[in-house]
Amino acid sequence: MCMPKRTALVLMLLWAIACVANPHDIAAKDKAYHPVINPADFQATVDNPYFPLVPGTTFKFIEKSGKNTSENEVTVTHDTKVIVGVTCIVVHDVVKEKGIVKEETFDWYAQDKQGNVWYFGEDTKEYRAGGKVSTEGSWEAGVDSAQPGIMMKGRPVAGEPYRQEYYAGHAEDMGQIIAVADSVAVPYGSFTGCVRTKEWSMLEAGTEKKWYARDIGVVRVETATKDVEALVSVTRP
Repeated sequence: MCMPKRTALVLMLLWAIACVANPHDIAAKDKAYHPVINPADFQATVDNPYFPLVPGTTFKFIEKSGKNTSENEVTVTHDTKVIVGVTCIVVHDVVKEKGIVKEETFDWYAQDKQGNVWYFGEDTKEYRAGGKVSTEGSWEAGVDSAQPGIMMKGRPVAGEPYRQEYYAGHAEDMGQIIAVADSVAVPYGSFTGCVRTKEWSMLEAGTEKKWYARDIGVVRVETATKDVEALVSVTRP
């Protein structure tokens, strides 16, 4: 007996969903993510060539989103913060629109002795209309089961996706190295031999591309909606 086409299609879709997005499998994988962090495996400096953090360095970016333009100033501070026994460098990130602060974040990074740059959390504030302040997205490794992730690998090669952060339901960014010899031009200059990544959040739709230039770090970001953030200047100590 032949099955009605509509019934067959529904059954095929249900089978595909069960195979690709079994919620129990996803939950189990999330719970299994628990990187072993040994403070003795980390060093005092972050000198990964594609993500160097030299205290006193300031990076300025211009972001264009539709008709809106914002300025993003990222400063590698001389401050440190100890998280799960690891001494992290504090990076201060401020986003302004027409001179008004819209977002302010303190990020915490550390590098292991294999050259991997780990992201240990952030204290972020988004300033909204009416004086409201949102801290959604803030997290710290070791607090409320939050786990650190890798922001840049010591030996970047194209491969499988990896977690950049993990605080269930709040911060679940992912990264994947797509290329390691890209060229890109931004107002600050033209660069070759760049690492290009695809990055996204498990909590939101959309992806973005990032280019990391040697001895600088991020120089350009493009979102799926054509928003562009580009490096315009670097002030070194």
